[in-house]
Amino acid sequence: MLSQFKIGHYTNTELATGCTVIIPPETNVSSAAARGASPGSREYALLSPKRKIERISALVLTGGSAYGLNSAHGVMEAMAAEGKGYQTNYGVVPIIPAAVLFDKNIGSSKAYPTNEDAIQAYHSASFNNLQMGNIGVGTGATVGKWRGMEHAMKGGLGIATVEHLGITVTAITVVNAVGDVLNYDGTILAGAYDAQGFLADGHPFIHWDQLQIGLAENTVLSAVLTNAKITKQQAHFLAERAHHGIARRVEPSHTGYDGDICFVVSSAQVPANLDLTASLVVHAVEDSIINGVKQAATLHHIKGLYGA
Repeated sequence: MLSQFKIGHYTNTELATGCTVIIPPETNVSSAAARGASPGSREYALLSPKRKIERISALVLTGGSAYGLNSAHGVMEAMAAEGKGYQTNYGVVPIIPAAVLFDKNIGSSKAYPTNEDAIQAYHSASFNNLQMGNIGVGTGATVGKWRGMEHAMKGGLGIATVEHLGITVTAITVVNAVGDVLNYDGTILAGAYDAQGFLADGHPFIHWDQLQIGLAENTVLSAVLTNAKITKQQAHFLAERAHHGIARRVEPSHTGYDGDICFVVSSAQVPANLDLTASLVVHAVEDSIINGVKQAATLHHIKGLYGA
């Protein structure tokens, strides 16, 4: 799928923030679904299956909490200058949905991606970009924060592709969860830890004991890209199902401290069985979450798995 979608990043490891810009084919069908109590987004309402617009011009995933949302305006201006966007009688209007995560608990609490940073990511976007880990929106991502940042581990940006019967699904997920990330066998891959090991190992409900997290300091964002020929309503169905992948790999997930959002963007080329496509979406999201933490390196004393 990444031969049809461009991906570009702005990365600032010193300040521990960044953003990622995804540019789909001009003809696409897009929707989104949010879970968790603390989402931060732009143009999310437009992606509802009840709304008129079906295609987007670009998608921005960014750090910096709500401050970072404005970075999407930079992409909007860059695309407008190129004449790209929704055509009106009075010029083009690029449709740029965006979603944010909270990364102010690592690096600089005052840092956030700006318009200029997002424009840089936009102009650097390329096909088949498989960069993962501490890159773009994944730069300041962390996981396992339920017992405080002193026990957290590094999260990051993960990419995974699943194919079957001509249907291809690629998930690009930034893992910035309050919860721990689980292996496929149910063991903890990355999460809250101390010198003795993972704090929740063998204690499935310990996450809610002596909780040490604050409002909206988390969020998992996933952009699911596919070639399945679907309607906007079906894209919304798939976005809802994408959250199942988060629920399988993150424990706990979709909490009152998370603002998880899943986007689905399709080039709508290949006739597809919707339930098959949904299964591929869930597995791609799961794999991308695993890759996101496996490729995350230690940053600002937050321990990462990559190179460990």
